[in-house]
Amino acid sequence: MVKIIESLDELASEFDVLFCDLWGCLHNGKEPYPAAVAALQRFRAQGGRVVLMTNAPRPAQFVEAQLGRMGVPRDAWDLIVSSGDAAQAAMFEGAVGRKVYAISPDKDEGFFTAIPEQFLNAPAIEKVALEEAEGIVVTGPFDELEDHPEDYREQFEFARERGLKLLCANPDVIVDLGERRIYCAGALAEFYDAMGGQSLYFGKPHPPIYDLARRKLGLGADARILAIGDGINTDVLGAMAEGIGALFVTGGLAFDQFGADVEHPDHAMLESWLSTEGRSPAYAIGRLR
Repeated sequence: MVKIIESLDELASEFDVLFCDLWGCLHNGKEPYPAAVAALQRFRAQGGRVVLMTNAPRPAQFVEAQLGRMGVPRDAWDLIVSSGDAAQAAMFEGAVGRKVYAISPDKDEGFFTAIPEQFLNAPAIEKVALEEAEGIVVTGPFDELEDHPEDYREQFEFARERGLKLLCANPDVIVDLGERRIYCAGALAEFYDAMGGQSLYFGKPHPPIYDLARRKLGLGADARILAIGDGINTDVLGAMAEGIGALFVTGGLAFDQFGADVEHPDHAMLESWLSTEGRSPAYAIGRLR
């Protein structure tokens, strides 16, 4: 049975490290949640370490710059690990070839141009037309506010017939940008899979992003880790697969499933919903605070 908590402080003595999601937990895509920021600051002040683990398709330095523009203080975290980091490494290792067809908004250009130091001498990745491509790289729809996965059917049919693999830089299917819900790269990758194509994933809930966080933070097998997030099929599923604790933030993507008070989810409704989803986080909270 999931335990609903009122504050992250209730768990501070049980965990050494947080793997904390960003969108829906720390910010809404436009501005940070002050209570969530304060909760992470308190955890660190008590000796804990915080990894901001995000399915953003951009490498960590771009995520950090975005947080700075939002006004998230630097003392709220120790390390940022993104799906973009893990997926970018796979791309430069040639996971889908060297000539790629990129489905990506302009803001994600750094995924292709900010080459990690270990790949500076690797063969170049060249963005080409679909007809010339050896594989597809998706960081997100071309137009995040308007595009639907169905808009890519014709391109994906062509790619599937050629046997092209799709590298997905963000397994999230949807996020809420302020009050607006938009599709992410994960929605396009799932659509391609459903059409008979093959997609490769590197963010939550898949192992590469967790492995990367552990390596960068130097975590041993005995580290007590709590994953925090509002994605039942990313944050919670990933935590369950990794054998680490999970704190489900009910006031994020599924905010309308647990009663009228977003800050205080109805326990019975939450248990029923989790049973239907087949997920079992140990803890839940309305909003991170």
